[in-house]
Amino acid sequence: MDLFKFEKDFDPSAFHSWTLQYWDLTFVYSIIYLVAIFSVQHYMRNRSRFELRSSLIFWSGFLALFSIAGAVRTLPELIHVLRYEGWYQSMCNPSYFTLRPTSFWAFMFVISKVYELGDTIFVVLTKKPLIFLHWYHHVTVMIYVWYSYTDHTAPGRWFMVMNYIVHSFMYTYYTLKAMKISTPRCISVGITFLQIIQMVMGVIVNYSVYLAKLKGLSCNQTNFNLACCSAMYASYLILFSSFFYHSYLKTKPTNYTLTKLSQKSE
Repeated sequence: MDLFKFEKDFDPSAFHSWTLQYWDLTFVYSIIYLVAIFSVQHYMRNRSRFELRSSLIFWSGFLALFSIAGAVRTLPELIHVLRYEGWYQSMCNPSYFTLRPTSFWAFMFVISKVYELGDTIFVVLTKKPLIFLHWYHHVTVMIYVWYSYTDHTAPGRWFMVMNYIVHSFMYTYYTLKAMKISTPRCISVGITFLQIIQMVMGVIVNYSVYLAKLKGLSCNQTNFNLACCSAMYASYLILFSSFFYHSYLKTKPTNYTLTKLSQKSE
């Protein structure tokens, strides 16, 4: 029995054509998402919070397992490219879109960003603070990754692997919290710091692509995509750093500080 047959049977070109045809629906999803979450938040204003512990355990647990699987299946390819082809190829060669198993997990990464919009339902129904970083991050990431998949954006290799790794830790943490398993405060601090490192790396990769293009080297990322991605990662770096400062440095941390992020990350 071949446990990875689904990866081998995956047709990258067919799903690329599908996303190319429907990627602009992400704008529709974003509008529906924003209207829905703020409507539900308003509805819950004078009502008691829902107890969704069991649902949250399942939700976070599923995303934790999915992210771990994604990291395990994509990280080796990134390491291989870095080792045998170098830094330039790792950010400018989009081979991961057509090679297996990374082609399958690249597509699943795109689809997961729609699924992850459901994170916010738990925030508003349990009446947790809905901060700007949360919904801004969800919307912009979803639109960008769908658009980049249609473009076969090469630096997406880095963005995908980093996100899978960070989400592996983050959703595992949320699962443990939902199960009421006590964790040291340093875990939540460490995960938020890891998110900041992710954004720093995103900025570095974008700047490296810019330098490569400046030298006239071929790099599979359009100038428009690079501009959007650079602005996006810069804004994330500022917002996550601000969150870290106000949550862990300026004020005394609480046991649920990371929960205020409400399952947030690229």
